[in-house]
Amino acid sequence: MSGACRTTDGRSRRQPEPPASSRLARTRQPRRGRWCWCPVRTRTVPSTGTSPRRCARWPTVVLDVPGQPGLSADIRPRRGRSAWYGQWLTEALEQTVPGKALVVGHSLGGAIVLASASPRIAGRIVLSSAGLVRLLLPPAVMVRTVPWLTRPTVPRTARMLRPMVAPGGRVPDELAEWMCLVARCCHSSLAPPPLPPALLAERRTVPCLVATGRYDVFLPPRRMGPAAQRHLGTRLHVLDGSGHLLLDEAPDEIVALVERALAASSGDGA
Repeated sequence: MSGACRTTDGRSRRQPEPPASSRLARTRQPRRGRWCWCPVRTRTVPSTGTSPRRCARWPTVVLDVPGQPGLSADIRPRRGRSAWYGQWLTEALEQTVPGKALVVGHSLGGAIVLASASPRIAGRIVLSSAGLVRLLLPPAVMVRTVPWLTRPTVPRTARMLRPMVAPGGRVPDELAEWMCLVARCCHSSLAPPPLPPALLAERRTVPCLVATGRYDVFLPPRRMGPAAQRHLGTRLHVLDGSGHLLLDEAPDEIVALVERALAASSGDGA
């Protein structure tokens, strides 16, 4: 989903693009110690699945991604989206983090994490991440997307989201309500294409942890595993009880992955 939100009369707002570095949301003021930086696709601030309770163990900054639904800028880049977002993250890190940081991204946020070449990144965690392979578009999702976009209601939204969770899983009520609001107020955008192989090869210089859900309909393990090994030289972590919505379905497992990555990157001053 992209956030170029419409005005109350239904017209899209067109404004000059402000500098990438000017669009930033922080949950804590900078201070010394380990950092966990989370550029993820958001529905509130703090971002999806990254509640203060889950971030309490480390100083944490959470981004509202520009051009995506939330409280950040409603302008998105018209071209060169991956490079633009990567540079935005690089500039944001320079402004906010006093030292090295572990950077966490989900879905589009994962592609942003991979696109940034910031020297402040001590480690990356990418969750059900775009940027490595093209997303699948299963018919079960596509057939439910049209009613959600054309006549959004909370029940239609929950039905659209249901294939994105693991079998037997429940779509959180607050997520259905938020995504219904997204369909009413925002224009949607396509998922970004895979990043260039040469760029991904450069990301091997710092540890990168890649995870996806066992039942992810967009980025299943059979596609993500070979891509993670080929491009990043790392094995895939599969979360067995999850689909695509990892931050809602497996928050405790995500915290455990962050702990593991912080321990691995501690030698770099994260």
